[in-house]
Amino acid sequence: MATCPPYPAHPAYPPRPPGPAGGPRHPHWWQRGWVRYGALITLLALSGLVILALVREQTGTDGFLVGLGLAVLPVPLLIAVFRWLDRVEPGPWRNLLFCFAWGACAAALIAIVANSFATRWIATATADPSSADTLGATVIAPVVEESAKAAAILLLFLFRRADFTGIVDGVVIAGVTATGFAFTENILYLGNAFGTDQLTGDTGIASVTAATFFVRVIMSPFAHPLFTVLTGIGFGIAALAGERRTLRRTALPLSGLLLAMGMHALWNGSATFGDYGFFAVYGVFMVPAFGLLTWLVIWTRQRELRTVREELPPYVVAGWLTPAEPYALGSMRARRLAREYAGHHLGRQAKRAVAQYEAYATSLAFLRHRARRGGAGADFAVRERELLGELWSRHEVARPALQYAARATAPVPAYHGYGYGGRPHPAQPLHPAHPQYPAYNPYRSWSGAAHDETGSPDVGGLPSGPPGFQ
Repeated sequence: MATCPPYPAHPAYPPRPPGPAGGPRHPHWWQRGWVRYGALITLLALSGLVILALVREQTGTDGFLVGLGLAVLPVPLLIAVFRWLDRVEPGPWRNLLFCFAWGACAAALIAIVANSFATRWIATATADPSSADTLGATVIAPVVEESAKAAAILLLFLFRRADFTGIVDGVVIAGVTATGFAFTENILYLGNAFGTDQLTGDTGIASVTAATFFVRVIMSPFAHPLFTVLTGIGFGIAALAGERRTLRRTALPLSGLLLAMGMHALWNGSATFGDYGFFAVYGVFMVPAFGLLTWLVIWTRQRELRTVREELPPYVVAGWLTPAEPYALGSMRARRLAREYAGHHLGRQAKRAVAQYEAYATSLAFLRHRARRGGAGADFAVRERELLGELWSRHEVARPALQYAARATAPVPAYHGYGYGGRPHPAQPLHPAHPQYPAYNPYRSWSGAAHDETGSPDVGGLPSGPPGFQ
């Protein structure tokens, strides 16, 4: 195999379709990116200011500061957990910042206004404030709050589709949104509890503040993320479905949202189930549900790594990757070793380049996987070329690091040769041979890719590799 010459950072892309008149299509002013970003930032900033004023009005300045200091404690841990789950194909930080800001500002504002209005209306209509509070907590609040949080997931699903590829993305987006919402809600509850203690003079572990902190921050910091994750799973499964499966892409997110509302209603209603109703719901329902969803997410994460190992080998045959790379890219340990190797020998920029290479390669594997399942869009060819170009612009730094990581982490097979005391024969390779790859037609390019009878791209062919490949 000849050495590949330098390749441009961006290979030639297939031409984009012209506009209706045959020429380039210019977006209207409201469709420009800076307009959308500006409107979104303005909306979130105004929501943040309004919710800040409302919470401070209810808790007082001292209560607000105490609630803020206590409510922020679980946030870094929860964000770190969701970021860890997202390490196979890390999403951009701007998505997570949007989710957290939406949950803490927009969703919290919608919830506090809608819940207050609904509870007051029920109390006026029934002339029974106590039952209105119960009905508001068990019926109104779950519907309003889960719908408000689901709006952030829907926005990313519609407008950041390339970053929303499966269940793990849905879980991460939903979890970070709910973490932001719980942060603001905890400020309100803890601030009010502190105000109650100030009136009664209670302090120490027997105070209302301590009890509220124990229940909301120690026992159940995962409560809101657990509810909203069900909605995220629905959107994640819908993201795996083909674009023509409209019923599935609509029914699955709605089913997840209804499940989230139901679990939220059960949690809020546990206080009405008697003296031990809260602990019964917590131990019998919430903890097992949390364990089950944790197992599901970790299992899905491992399946994503397997998808990387299974989808990338055809690109080895085409010359874009080396034989060791699919194995290394499908192992989190090998990825970490590759980044450390590059950082140790070439510095921080090389470590960052290897991390970007791993992310682009994972996106390429998921893109091909979706295309084989009929879930790729019409821009599949363009997106594939873009990802391959990003990989090739970093291959000189990433390849040695990934090859080292593959050698360091590949399992050594057990040998039972005669006359060698169980040690491998000198002629035997230390690592197993790479499996056979699917058939590949090097003369077929994606610029002229065919489509199957479902309208999805036929992924049998691949770009023929960088120029000069033999």
